[in-house]
Amino acid sequence: MRKAVFLDKDGTLIKDVPYNVKPELITLEDNCIEGLQALQQNDFLLIIVSNQAGVAHGFFREEDLSGVKSRIENLLGGHSVYLNGFYYCPNHPEGAVERYRLDCGNRKPAPGMLLQAAEELNIDLSSSWMLGDILHDVEAGNRAGCKSILINNGNETEWLWNEVNHPQFMADNINQAAEFILNSQAKNLHERKLTYRG
Repeated sequence: MRKAVFLDKDGTLIKDVPYNVKPELITLEDNCIEGLQALQQNDFLLIIVSNQAGVAHGFFREEDLSGVKSRIENLLGGHSVYLNGFYYCPNHPEGAVERYRLDCGNRKPAPGMLLQAAEELNIDLSSSWMLGDILHDVEAGNRAGCKSILINNGNETEWLWNEVNHPQFMADNINQAAEFILNSQAKNLHERKLTYRG
């Protein structure tokens, strides 16, 4: 089975412009490329999982997200970083558009997008990580069976803790998160070798 790093989109991978689908306004967050390159080089799939309630609220159309995906792929591809998946949830229980007015199992903090990706891409969730800038992202990762890192960049403002939204680590950015993930992987591999030899 494969391992993955699941990435929240707005405020984690790209700068947060609320409800934006204009490609020209999409820019990558600082201090992310080297970490993403290192994760990819260590055989982690890179997968976006994003709530997109703007669809449900009628702020933009679901098909507008294809341009968002293409823009992100182009920005990353310029640094030889490639996405392996792009999952989003267009629903919201209080949406203005009836067909998207749903309380579904995909909208984070529910783990549905991660579970779907794991099934479709043969991912071992216990070897995978979720990175996001709010505790809902952390909770989704933990509930899916991943380990989770909070990108603590000021976007989480409520800090409402529960039994399943505690991150394994808090990082300032993706580069720092990637370093923690790879160090953890190396430590686990070393410990397994010691156990085997013992």
